[in-house]
Parts: sequence; structure tokens; C-alpha cells
Amino acid sequence: MSTLDPVDSFLFSLSRAFCSPLAVFVQIQGCLICLILAFGWACAAYVRNREIRRMKDSVQRGNSFAFLCHDITELEHSNQLKRPSVSVVMPLKGFGEHNLHNWRSQITSLYGGPLEFLFIVESTDDPAYRAVSMLLSELKDEVDAKVVVAGLSTTCSQKIHNQLVGVEKMHKDSKYVLFLDDDVRLHPGSIGALTAEMEKNPDIFIQTGYPLDLPSGSLGSYCIYEYHMPCSMGFATGGRTFFLWGGCMMMHADDFRLDRYGVVTGLKNGGYSDDMTLAAIAGAHKRLITSPPVAVFPHPLASDLSFSRYWNYLRKQTFVLESYTTKVNWIMNRALFTTHCYLSWGFVTPYLMAIVHITAALRMYIKGYSIEETTFTFGGLKLVSCLAACTLIELLSMWNLTRIEVHLCNMLSPEAPKLSLASYNWGLVFIAILVDNFLYPISAFRSHFTQSINWSGIRYHLKDGKIFKIERSKDMGPVYTDLGGKHLGKKGAPPKLSFLSSLARSLAQWRQPKKYDS
Repeated sequence: MSTLDPVDSFLFSLSRAFCSPLAVFVQIQGCLICLILAFGWACAAYVRNREIRRMKDSVQRGNSFAFLCHDITELEHSNQLKRPSVSVVMPLKGFGEHNLHNWRSQITSLYGGPLEFLFIVESTDDPAYRAVSMLLSELKDEVDAKVVVAGLSTTCSQKIHNQLVGVEKMHKDSKYVLFLDDDVRLHPGSIGALTAEMEKNPDIFIQTGYPLDLPSGSLGSYCIYEYHMPCSMGFATGGRTFFLWGGCMMMHADDFRLDRYGVVTGLKNGGYSDDMTLAAIAGAHKRLITSPPVAVFPHPLASDLSFSRYWNYLRKQTFVLESYTTKVNWIMNRALFTTHCYLSWGFVTPYLMAIVHITAALRMYIKGYSIEETTFTFGGLKLVSCLAACTLIELLSMWNLTRIEVHLCNMLSPEAPKLSLASYNWGLVFIAILVDNFLYPISAFRSHFTQSINWSGIRYHLKDGKIFKIERSKDMGPVYTDLGGKHLGKKGAPPKLSFLSSLARSLAQWRQPKKYDS
């Protein structure tokens, strides 16, 4: 019988300790978290796949425009004339590799009703101003679009300020307003689908959607993909939801004109996060938020997305839990903060224990220790096997949902370049799951104790859940945004991109939407 050396003795003792009732509970809890996520993604996949089947059935019935609507009679001229007017408000910040493609997908919508686009920038020094101005000059009178300079925010985040200025400038006859992030890639029928749902059910307060992240290959991009995936099940309901994504929100224009439910007041007076603020207002007034099954949008991540930029993004995401509008909203945010932190580290801990069990087993095999000396190691390996099986089920469910959403996006944008699962590295996805869940509580606690965040060179300070101080500096913050890698024009540096070559590409042959009558 071999004599245990001190290192092996400690390792086997640790492995035995990880077979105690409490440790077993923690490891079983990790398995349950995997299975719950897998079940949620399976339900989301069912909803998305049901929409795919509906579109295929519509095509078989002779509707070659099923990507626009299920009933082809809706495309008749008499029905198109009845479409309500929509103003699309897009707050811009910086210019990156995917922006032109995204903007083009937005302004070439096949919506048949009156449609205007408002691109809102902070100042003419923003690289986005030059880029979008050149795009609109290229299109000239083909679309009703304009660039609006909003100026600097003083009481809320710059994004919210830009949105509210856009609302002030929208057409007086607009029935709906659609807020879009500039990194959203729309489908030709997206605006029509959102509007149709609003018309069917006037009780809808907000319609929303969710992005399908397209990782660029870096670990940071996969961490962002993994961060978004658990939330995706909350948006794939095919109807009512309690979740809201600020990248796509359609609302009644009169809610802003009349400041119903205090939407303008709540956003303007210290608002940091547009979606969290509006979701809190919806909850307080029992208003309906819905997410149609077709509202899933390709979201390509920057090719040079570094890990540090992922960390900055995670910091901004956890910081939103520090903002609130009411006492109830504060309680809900604290509950979400606590639950998310507990589940994140509760998810990661079993994998750390599994490493100990596996290492102990390998040491036993390599050193030739007897079974009697390592009785509990095999109990640990059983737990490891259980965790491995649950992890495999989780990854398969995540893969299946991503596969279905990729297929749905391809069907909704038949003339766009086809998306593919081939570029996804599932080994990096697994690593990203562990990294993101390990870092989330660290980021959340840091946000809680600092009460300030740097967002694209602007530092916001919170007090009682609202912005009370805004600091700006030319030397403050990054040169590029976190996800899209957009150049922010720091220190007067222009974006080194060829606008003319990109703008010279021909637009897809879609029928252009009608403009407002003067």
C-alpha cells in the first residue's frame, strides 16, 4: 500500500468533504440549475419553431410573402392604406463595422404605412453623424428620414435624452413610436409585425423583442452571448412577458405626448436605463408588455471584441439593478440582485468541486493508491457524472434554441446573407458560461458599492436610484463601444472607415415605405 503524501492527503480529504450532505446538495443544485435552463430553452425553442411551422404552412398555401405576414390579403393596396403611421427613433453613439448594414435593414423596411426615421445624435462631432448623414444623402427622397442633434443630457442618461428629443421631433400624426438601438438588424416585416400586434390589442403598453447574438470568436463575445441566452426564454413567450429589451420597444406615441403613467417624467428625471424604467412603470400600472414570436433580431458582435470590453458591458448591465423608480421597484431589484448572485455562484461551485473529484481520481490512478484509501472519491465521481450529463443536456438545449432562431431569422430575411451555426464554438460557449456566472456577482457587488458607472465616456452617479450627477471628459472612457466596437470619436479622431465604398453598395430590392404627406 502506498503512503499518501501531504498534497494527496489534502486532496482526498477535500474530495471526501465534497461528498458531505451540504456539498452534495450544492452539486445537485448545480445539476437542477442546468436542467431548469435546458427546460426554459426548450420551451422557447417550441415557441420559435411553432412560428417557423406557421410560415411554412403559409408558403404551402401559396403565400410567398409569409416572411411579411401570414395572410397575403394584408398586402393588398386597400389594406396597406389603412396601416397606422409609425415614427422610428434611433439614438446613435459612435460608428462601427456593422452600423451601415443595420441602418440599411431598418430604413428599407417593407412596412406599407406612413413611416419616418429619426436618427438622434448627441452632437455633430459624433462619428455616427457623418456616417448616417452620408447614408441619407445617398437615399435622398426614397425614405422619410432625418438626423437630429439632441445636445447633452443633464438629468438622465444620454440615450434616454436622445430618445425623448426624438419623441419631441416625431410627426404629429404618428400613432406609434418604435425605439431601436443602432445595433439592431431588422427583418423586412418586423415593423409591420409589431404594428399589427398593437392594432389587434390596443391594451398593449409596449411591444419588445430580443437579439440573437452572433459571436465573433473571442471569449468576450461568447460571454455576452451566454449572458443574453438565459433572458431569451423570457422573450420567447409568443405573447405576454414581464421582460423588456431597450433595443426594440414599440409604444403608443400619445403615451409620450400626454405623459401617461409618467413615462416622460420617469425617464427624464434621473432615468438611467430606458427598459428598466419603462418595465417598472408597466408593472406599477399593470400595463401589458408583449413579445411576438417573430421579434428576434440578428446581433453581430464586433470582430475585435476583447474581454475587457465584455467586462465593461457586464458592469453596465449589473449597474441597472441599482436604478429604480419606486420602493416596490427597489425591492424587486434587490430580489433580482440576490437571486442572480446566488444562482450564478451556485452554478459555478459544483464545477469547482468536480475539478477536485476528478483530480483526486487521477492522482489515485497515477500513484496507484488502494481503493480503501479513497472510498469517497468514487462517490464524488458519481456526482461529476451527474453534473456532466446535466451540462450536456443544457448545452444541447442552448444549441437547439440557437439553431431554431438562426433558421427563423433566415426565413424572416430571405434576401439577407444566411446566418449559420457553423461559426459557433461550443467549447468556448461552455467556458463562457462558467466565466460569466463567476464574474456576475463580482460586477454586481462592485456596482452596488460604487454607485457610479462610465458609459461611453460619460460617468453617471446614482442617488436613491436616480442619476443626480453627470461627468464628462474627453479623456474619460473607452475609444470604442463594448459590443459593436463603434468608434466614439475620442480626442477628435475620425473613424478610419471608408464610408463611400460601403454606401455605394446597392440596396436590397425592397419596395420603399410611403412618406408622410406634407
